[in-house]
Amino acid sequence: MEFLKERGPYPDLRVNIGSLVLQNPVMTASGTFGYAREFEPLVNLHRLGAVIVKGISLAPRQGNPPQRIVETACGMLNAIGLQNVGVERFISEKMPYLRGLDVPVIVNILGDTVEEYRQLTERLVGVDGIAAIEVNISCPNVKKGGVAFGADPKMARAVTEAVKTAADVPVMVKLSPNVSDITILARAVEDGGADSVSLINTLIGMAIDLRRRKPVLANVIGGLSGPAIKPVALRMVYQVAGSVSIPVIGIGGIDSAEDALEFILAGASAVQIGTANFINPRVSEEVVEGIAAYVREHDLQSIRELIGALEA
Repeated sequence: MEFLKERGPYPDLRVNIGSLVLQNPVMTASGTFGYAREFEPLVNLHRLGAVIVKGISLAPRQGNPPQRIVETACGMLNAIGLQNVGVERFISEKMPYLRGLDVPVIVNILGDTVEEYRQLTERLVGVDGIAAIEVNISCPNVKKGGVAFGADPKMARAVTEAVKTAADVPVMVKLSPNVSDITILARAVEDGGADSVSLINTLIGMAIDLRRRKPVLANVIGGLSGPAIKPVALRMVYQVAGSVSIPVIGIGGIDSAEDALEFILAGASAVQIGTANFINPRVSEEVVEGIAAYVREHDLQSIRELIGALEA
């Protein structure tokens, strides 16, 4: 962390996500950072707390047809459709580079059935360089009529149990905000053995082209991310942090150290930065630097003193 030493003693930014220790609480969110190599010319990857790769499925996925992204007021709608190279190519083509990083690599996984999640996890067992698994439960369960795993506590717990039973690394479950009470889902995956939870995934939205009188996205609906969702994400992190005993990772509209610190005060042990990477590829580095400056300015011994320190 030479880049901060000239500004004063480097503070203790280490955080624990279960058994996983991060040098600082700033991660990159899945789907916004590719497989990390794409950002190598733009950001010093070794300064991050962790890298979370683009979601991986058993077989490669082509994703949805274009148009797949549209800018909205203070945000972005995307309907990429979970396009990815599949687990076999990920292991053979992406992991050789990823395991050379000095930061933990967390693999985001997705599936259409509980069995797919189990098989995918089993395929990742023993792969050198994987520090943890993040489970995307916003996917539709094809055997349950397309209902998202993350919308049903029983299905969410079932997926978590399947992954946790098969995994040889810590398991983080990424929660969907498209539910009536996210704390119920959080407790369900905690009961299923999750080592931590990350939230929130995108909110469901759409955009309409008035000239054509058609949806802007070919998929009609997509996931809303960016600054517009931050207040919702912050509220949900606060609620979940007060409802579970496992670490909480905050996601949603973070594009500054101030944003990240708000999530930490609300109870997040760490944060993930997503859409802001498209605007400023160095944002994650800058957030780390800003958090360090705040900790120094307030004479704190550790960033851990701020976790859940909100006076409400």
